[in-house]
Amino acid sequence: MIFHEAHVERLLGKKVRDVNDELVGRLEEMIAEVVDGELVVVEYHLGPAAMLERIGGFFSALPYFRIIPFPKRLYRVPWDKLDLSDPMRPRVRCAKSELRS
Repeated sequence: MIFHEAHVERLLGKKVRDVNDELVGRLEEMIAEVVDGELVVVEYHLGPAAMLERIGGFFSALPYFRIIPFPKRLYRVPWDKLDLSDPMRPRVRCAKSELRS
């Protein structure tokens, strides 16, 4: 198994494209789990709803923000479907239409 390390702060906010060079969204959230004592990213969240997911804990506590219709587009990308070989230009290894939202 090949493991790569990347600086999270450099990846957040990067535009991610699919195999057809279609924009999927910005990388906004990373879901990690402890595997064999190591913290490992298991899923990436892309798109406008992912950004709101990241900052949503704060906004959901404010009463007026609950009535605003926020964007619903959120793409969930398994760790093995995101190509980070060029961290400045991350790519999804499948078509946008194949991603779970």
